[in-house]
Amino acid sequence: MQHDVAVGHLDLAARVDEALAVQALAFGLSPEEVAVRRHIVLRHLVHPGARALGATTPAGRLVGFVYGLPNDRHQWWSTVVEPYLHREGNSSWLDGSFTITELHVHPDYQRRGLGRRLITEITDAASEDRSLLSAIDTESPARALYRHLGYRDLARGVVFPSAPSPYVVMGAELPLRR
Repeated sequence: MQHDVAVGHLDLAARVDEALAVQALAFGLSPEEVAVRRHIVLRHLVHPGARALGATTPAGRLVGFVYGLPNDRHQWWSTVVEPYLHREGNSSWLDGSFTITELHVHPDYQRRGLGRRLITEITDAASEDRSLLSAIDTESPARALYRHLGYRDLARGVVFPSAPSPYVVMGAELPLRR
């Protein structure tokens, strides 16, 4: 149950393999994709302002996590999404935003409010005025959650190299809606 799961600071570098195991289950990643993402996560964590929260059971099992960082136009993600945001007149969103890099909840713990708790708590601590994220450009429970919290589509059909599906970039003013 949700009340049995604690949400709090996560030393993501120390628990990266556990977090990626959750992501692999939630997102359907292959072992090869997990290996690539491990290096990416560890690289992100050295950026100033990067932080992570985890959802853990009383036994200490990690069942969800979120991490993000203040957006930087020189980071890879920003350079990929900028032309799409520019096309829609939304490139100014790349400034003064906290980017949600990853948010995943173990399938056995989904639809219990953990994703909502993770994203609202991490953005509540942000000093930026707004938040950005990217999601697969399809209707999904995750997209519905983001909309409910105040995120709106800023650019659709975003193609990341080697990603099999197009993405959408979404943005919201902070604090997120409750």
